Amino acid sequence: MHRLIFLLGLALFGPGLAAESSRAAKPNVLFIAIDDLNDYISPLAHHPGVKTPNFDRLARRSVTFANAHCAAPACHPSRVAVMTGVHPATSGIYRNLFGAHGPRWREESPVLKDAVVISQHFRNHGYRAVGAGKLFHTLQWTPGDSQNDPAAWDDYRGDPLDPISKDWARAKFESDAQAGLTPGRPLSNNLFGAAALSGSDEDTGDHKLVDWAAAQLRAPQAKPLFLAVGLFRPHIPWEVPQKWFDLHPLAEVKLPVTQHDDLADAHDHGRRSWHKWVVENKQWEKFMQGYLASISYVDHQLGLLLDALDASPLKGNTIIVLWSDHGFHIGEKENWEKFALWTQTTRVPLFIHAPGVSGDGQKSIQPATLTDIYPTLCELTGLPVPPQCDGTSLASQVKAPATPRARPSLTSFKFAQEPNPSHAVSDTRYRFIRYGDGFEELYDRETDPREFTNRAADPALASIKARLAQGLPQQAAPDRAAPASSPYNLRSQAAGKKKAGK
Repeated sequence: MHRLIFLLGLALFGPGLAAESSRAAKPNVLFIAIDDLNDYISPLAHHPGVKTPNFDRLARRSVTFANAHCAAPACHPSRVAVMTGVHPATSGIYRNLFGAHGPRWREESPVLKDAVVISQHFRNHGYRAVGAGKLFHTLQWTPGDSQNDPAAWDDYRGDPLDPISKDWARAKFESDAQAGLTPGRPLSNNLFGAAALSGSDEDTGDHKLVDWAAAQLRAPQAKPLFLAVGLFRPHIPWEVPQKWFDLHPLAEVKLPVTQHDDLADAHDHGRRSWHKWVVENKQWEKFMQGYLASISYVDHQLGLLLDALDASPLKGNTIIVLWSDHGFHIGEKENWEKFALWTQTTRVPLFIHAPGVSGDGQKSIQPATLTDIYPTLCELTGLPVPPQCDGTSLASQVKAPATPRARPSLTSFKFAQEPNPSHAVSDTRYRFIRYGDGFEELYDRETDPREFTNRAADPALASIKARLAQGLPQQAAPDRAAPASSPYNLRSQAAGKKKAGK
C-alpha cells in the first residue's frame, strides 16, 4: 500500500518529485584530498607547535583512522591507487611518471586500461560528479602535465588537464648566492624552499577552489552530489601568506626528534644529499616553519569547506572523507619529502564521516590502506564494488571503530637502485618492510614509535615477522614506465604537432 501511494505521488507531481526522492535516498559525498600532509596534525602525532583546529573539528565529527597508510609514497601512484582502487602491487605503478596530458596511467599499466575512476563509478550510478584541484598527479610548476581523466567528471573547475598551475603565484626570493647559501640546493628555482606570499588567502589557489566548491554545495541539486576537492598545500614550495608564518615564529619552531646515525641498521633511501644541504646551510628550522605554516593554511581552507557544507542544503546528508596522498619527512632519517617506506612516509590522515552511521569522535587503530576508500564509499552509499578494487571496505570500522581487522596495511614502492619493488605492512603494533634487494626491517611501534631500532634479526620477534610477511604480495606486478607512444604523452603530442606543421 505504501509503495502504491508513493507511485501515485510520482505520477501526480512528476519528475521533480522523483528526482528529489532519488537525491534524498542517497547521501552526497564530499571527497577531500590534501597533498603531502603528514601526521603532524593535532588529531594524530600532534607535532609541537602545530596549529590545526579545523582538523580537530573534523575529528570530532568523524572517525579518525589513526593507522592509515598510503598505497605508495609518491603522488602519482598513490592517487591512481585511490581513484581506481587498484594497488600498485597489482598495477605496477610505483613511481612518479611525468610528462602526461590525460589519463596515461591507462596505458602505463594494462590492468588499468578499463579501470573505472571513483567519480565515474558514482556518476554511472546516478550521482553528479564534479571536481577541482589536484586529484590526479599534477604540479604547480608543470602546466599541462596532469594525469586527470576529464571523462570521469560532469564538471571540473578550470582545465582538468591543468588544474592548479594558473592559480598559484610564486613568492619573491633571493638567489642562493645572494642569501649566502652554498650551491647544491635540491630542485631549481627555490621549489625546495619556504617564503611568504605577498597577497592574501583570497589570492591563493586552494582558497579559489574552496570558493568554487562552496558554490557547488549551495547550488540546487537534481541528483546526489559527488564533490571532490584536491588541496595542493602543504606541498612544496612552502609559500603561503605571511600571517601563516607569523603563526609559527621561527624561535618557537621545534624540529623532529631524531637519532644520530639512524640509518646504520636501516635501508639507505638514497636522498641524504637533501638533508646534508639543509643542515649545512642552517635551513632546517626555516623549512619546518614553512611546512607548519602551510599546514595551518590548509587547515583554514578545510574550515572554510566545512563551513560551506554546514551552511548548505546538503548538511546532514553528506559523507565526508578526507585523505592525504602520503606522509612526509622533515629530516627524519635524514630524509626530506617522501619516497621511503617508514611510517613517517606512509602514515596519512584519513577521516570518514557517514551521517547516522559513523562513530564520530572516535579513533580506529586498525590498519587501513588508502585503496580501502573506494569500496568503503561504495558500501556506505549502497553502490556495487567494482571487481577492479583491491581494497576492502572500512565500513565496519566507520560504524564501530574498535572492530578488529585482520588484514594489514600495504604500501609499495620501487627504489631506482633495486631490481624489484619493495613492500611494507603494518598491523596495530608492528611494521615490517622487505626491500627489493631482500633487506628487511621490523619495528615495534609500541616501544619504538620513531622506528629507531630495526629488529628484523631479533629471534624474539621471528614469529611476528613471519606473520606479517604473509601480508606481502606474492607476485607483485613489475615496475611500469611511461609509454612514449601514448597519445597522452606530452612529448608525443609535441612531436605530432611538429610533424603536422603546427
